[in-house]
Amino acid sequence: MSDKVSQNKLVSLIYTITDETDKVLERNDTPIQYIQGVNSPVIEKIELALEGHQTGDSVQVTLTPEEGFGPHQAELTFTDDIKNVPPEFHSIGAEVEFQNDHGENKIFRVTEIKDGKLTVDGNHPFAGKTITYNITLKEVRDATSSEQANGAENTKALHWYASIDRYISPLSSWNLRQIRVSSATLKKIPDTVLM
Repeated sequence: MSDKVSQNKLVSLIYTITDETDKVLERNDTPIQYIQGVNSPVIEKIELALEGHQTGDSVQVTLTPEEGFGPHQAELTFTDDIKNVPPEFHSIGAEVEFQNDHGENKIFRVTEIKDGKLTVDGNHPFAGKTITYNITLKEVRDATSSEQANGAENTKALHWYASIDRYISPLSSWNLRQIRVSSATLKKIPDTVLM
């Protein structure tokens, strides 16, 4: 008989994330581990849904934007003339790192290139979306004392971060660190950044 998910159990799982149309947004077939209830990076609603389940169980957990990756914030999307952007950033998905006056960084991704303009977006790709985690439990067991003290080994690949809004703080204007943009675009950058 398999152990059931409860406090201090090491949980190993695989998952997919789907949107409201069942389109797969992310798939992880390599087991991810965490320790239930012990400084877990897992969103609380998911931890609660897994409680009492055992190896082999499949669990679906739907998260609203507020429960997951936050609402889409239009003020974190900027468009500039592509000629103001170095060529190495002229591809969809390229990442641009901004730094504010307090030395805090935020990654923006190139999301559109059209009509001589390039758009970057600092929102999480799942922001504003209702998503469903489709989880399959691969193993549930007592965590070793080492795992309880140091955490599970393969937690870092887990893609569960609480609402992005929890990490936004008001700051002064951005300074671009890796890429130059026009002064007009720089003035549009908001006084918010991931901490």
